[in-house]
Amino acid sequence: MPTIAVDKAELFKVLGKEFTTDEFDELCFEFGIELDEDTSNTKRPVVDGVEEPPQLKIEIPANRYDMLCFEGIAMNLNVFMGNTTLPNFRLSAPSNGELQTVTVKEETSKIRPYLSCAILRNIKFTQARYDSFIALQDKLHQNLARQRTLVAIGTHDLDTIQGPFTYEALPPEEIEFAPLNQTKKMNARQMMEFYEACQTPARSISRLVVQRKDKHLSKYLPIIRDSPVYPVIYDSKRTVLSMPPIINGNHSKITLGTKNVFIDITATDKTKIEIVSHILVAMFSQYCEEPFTIEPVKIISPHNNESREEPDLSPRETQAEMSYINSVCGLDLSADQICKLLTRMCYKASPSRSEADIIDVHIPITRADVLHQADIMEDVAIAYGFNNLPRHFPSKSAAIAAPLIINKLADIVRLEAAMAGWSEVLPLILCSHDENFAWLNRADDGATAVRLQNPKTAEYQIVRTSLLPGLLKTIRENKKHSVPIKVFEASHVAFKDTSLERKSRNERHFAAAWYGKTSGFEVVHGLLDRVMLMLNFLNRDEAVADTNKMKADNPQYWIEEADDPTYFAGHAASVHISLEGTSHVVGSFGILHPTVLKNFELPFPVSTLELNLEAFL
Repeated sequence: MPTIAVDKAELFKVLGKEFTTDEFDELCFEFGIELDEDTSNTKRPVVDGVEEPPQLKIEIPANRYDMLCFEGIAMNLNVFMGNTTLPNFRLSAPSNGELQTVTVKEETSKIRPYLSCAILRNIKFTQARYDSFIALQDKLHQNLARQRTLVAIGTHDLDTIQGPFTYEALPPEEIEFAPLNQTKKMNARQMMEFYEACQTPARSISRLVVQRKDKHLSKYLPIIRDSPVYPVIYDSKRTVLSMPPIINGNHSKITLGTKNVFIDITATDKTKIEIVSHILVAMFSQYCEEPFTIEPVKIISPHNNESREEPDLSPRETQAEMSYINSVCGLDLSADQICKLLTRMCYKASPSRSEADIIDVHIPITRADVLHQADIMEDVAIAYGFNNLPRHFPSKSAAIAAPLIINKLADIVRLEAAMAGWSEVLPLILCSHDENFAWLNRADDGATAVRLQNPKTAEYQIVRTSLLPGLLKTIRENKKHSVPIKVFEASHVAFKDTSLERKSRNERHFAAAWYGKTSGFEVVHGLLDRVMLMLNFLNRDEAVADTNKMKADNPQYWIEEADDPTYFAGHAASVHISLEGTSHVVGSFGILHPTVLKNFELPFPVSTLELNLEAFL
């Protein structure tokens, strides 16, 4: 969880109360955050000859992006304590009525397709506010924005630039400007080389100063370095505002004296860009001359029909069931009581006019963490007080635990194999391409195995499509032990499947291998018969011989000779089952081919069995 350090005296001033450390720790606990440290009684760093004021270091839940800065912590705690209500964030057009515009070029879809903007008018920065503004951007970049790969924020002094603006994607040689904290102009390609050089040891004092300021930028360079075009934002005079996600231009950098802040946010994720935009303007619009007002910007994007005004400050509307909230919390609250509690957690809620059990909830722009009525229920419990909840189990259970059917089936097969004297092994699910295909005399059609994009070693290249490589490697590493060796595994294999969203699917397989001085074919066949018997499948040949066992609805199995290059010719069979009148091939067994034994360095014969358990469901 991120830890946020805030000025102790300033926070208590905003909260309107002087807390002892224990009292504030209790307040944090009640709200669902944690006071990690109070530096009042510890030695603090000295900056410019002045000791740093006492700090409160507060651990924030990873999904509470609205509390990654002093402003967010103060606002949420004030609302929770009842000192105030959630501010009314609203859009305010400029006095002349003309909105600033940003035209998005079609080429940006190749690199960072999404853009959002906003303007904070007549903002008043102090050193603490300015530092908090920069720190929040850094926190969002590191957490929600995943090191700027998903979202990148740029902030500019609007008085130094002139709209309308354009968001473009150009070859790096065509982009030229002086980057932040630099005076020399360079094109984007030169800029990449300049910041990559910041990782090498400095040879001069001036170079060392540059490195200290800009060394952190080197880790963002790979995001766009190899792209044929780089994203860039221009004003009407072709002055560069920023080249996201790397750096802003030095021309429009903000300072303590900045009055009007232009915010640009680019992204590869549409949801994340909206969250970042909301958090940034909600936290710092309170310092505008007219608090909590944000000036919108008109985005012109005709190529993808995304023209609109940003940001959209409309709260999300959802509903929660009063019975669900009460049953999980063990309470008996009325709709009005629940609505009052939700107000302490920054919601606006009211009883539904259409259904008695429903509460209409308006989720503010600051609460991106609320995804389900379970989140609303949790906030009701926090506002009510966890220590005040009934200390007994509710009369109703939210769920009844039960194993998945496939897990239950796999456990039956595992138990039977173990009781028959076989040892269970758990090899790795990754293997090399040769182990999965060539070493088993199987061809790869390119549409079967899931490959690792950047395997670190040749031993782990693909996700296995069979359990046999793992069993054979286990036997190979233990072949010095006495024979016979009898091992089995019931686990997952994976296959490509372009019809699914994730483009792959798992299957639960069961496999067994016998290794000894004789082939052990009859032993593996016996294990197959035992497993099928316990799964209530009749051997078709035996059922035909015994008419008392024949029933139309009885599931049956049988084996047929198979021509499989993995096995010795004439010593392999496929396993078939009949379910509801339909036959399926569910596996195979046989004596492994001598070349397979040679590939896995096994001197004695091996017989194996492999079944697809999911075919039995």
